[in-house]
Amino acid sequence: MVGAAPFAYVTSIGIDTGTVFVIDTATDNLTAVVPVEGWAGEAAINPAGTKVYVTDSSGFSTNIFVIDTATNKVDAVVDVGGYPVGVAVNPKGSRVYVTKRYSRVDDDSNNVSVINTVIGSSTNTVMDPVNLGLSTYNIAFSPDGKKIYATNNRNNTTSVIDATTNKIIASVPVGDYPTDIAVSPDGNQVYVINSGSNTISIIDTAINNVIGNVSVGDGPSDIAVSPDGTNVYVTNWRSDNVSVINAATNTVTATISVGSTPFGVAVTSDGKKVYVANSAVYSSDYEGNVSVIDAATNKVTATVNTGKYTMNCPTGIVIGPSISSDMTDQKIKVTSYETGQSTMATLNATGDLGVKETNLSSSEEKNAVKFNNSNSESINDNSINDNSNNNFESDSANGSDGNESSKSNSIPGFGLFAGLVCLYAGQKLRKK
Repeated sequence: MVGAAPFAYVTSIGIDTGTVFVIDTATDNLTAVVPVEGWAGEAAINPAGTKVYVTDSSGFSTNIFVIDTATNKVDAVVDVGGYPVGVAVNPKGSRVYVTKRYSRVDDDSNNVSVINTVIGSSTNTVMDPVNLGLSTYNIAFSPDGKKIYATNNRNNTTSVIDATTNKIIASVPVGDYPTDIAVSPDGNQVYVINSGSNTISIIDTAINNVIGNVSVGDGPSDIAVSPDGTNVYVTNWRSDNVSVINAATNTVTATISVGSTPFGVAVTSDGKKVYVANSAVYSSDYEGNVSVIDAATNKVTATVNTGKYTMNCPTGIVIGPSISSDMTDQKIKVTSYETGQSTMATLNATGDLGVKETNLSSSEEKNAVKFNNSNSESINDNSINDNSNNNFESDSANGSDGNESSKSNSIPGFGLFAGLVCLYAGQKLRKK
């Protein structure tokens, strides 16, 4: 049967390995836990909902992990030739685009790696990159796939790129330190987060000019547009809330309090729910969670229970399309790909939430989530110690003016800040 609720994929750091949590949006329960080698950072899902692409944001690896959503296993690791930051899939699902972190060694240039995902034996091969000559943070596509929009946080512009020729056809000035970006479903507007000025720039794609700027909360970090294009959701990590922008009036119509230090945001394919990854980077244990917002009422109606699995510093989140309902029968399980045997032995130590975790080490006990008695009888699973690290763009703080009295100016964008804090968190947790 087609039409079952889609799954949400949430990236999280871990002690031994990065983790992707799979959540059934029909029940808001954890369905699977997928470990990846490295620090699970940004994520993107193809239009068919069959593959999830996850960046290794550690700053030490140049890999992208490809998760098969039918098996919830990493079935490929792709070396993109540079430290990945953002990732996006074109509307046809035939190409994956990965932005790479700025490097001083490479002077002022950077580029976007393109991964071929579908053609015969060339699956998951890296194609010629798109050279932008700018410090590109993230990209988004027009609905028809003909244009690519790329934020450039070192010169406060958004590039408009012809996807056929890979040539820049326009450069649009936006606000301070642009980071994440989203396109309206009709392709008429592009929304750009200006993390250095706490605003959203709105670009009219017909004229490639900014037609308005909307002030949001302190520290905007991620952005998503509802499937019908009526609302735009922006997480504000310093404000611990989400701004809801009416796309018709370009005004903030609601501000929703969520968890601690929210970063990632995604909307379900039916537009009824909004999921927010709360990274909790200011907490003592970096133990975050996911808030679920009812889009009709703009109220948080649930906080996703991950049972004994600690969701350390979750930052990225994507939601697939509606899928076959038989996939909802999955039991929670831990899968592996290139994961050490000792790590997997720990990950699969127990098989039931009702069993005490006597096989866990002291460090694992300290970082395990206490069981939720109201939900423990509904899920059976394997044990996991799922805490790694999530260092997004290690660009240094050159995008800021260094004013310590103003957090908004001293830290240009959540990606950098979260990465540094989560790096420290992972090192601290590993030492326990």
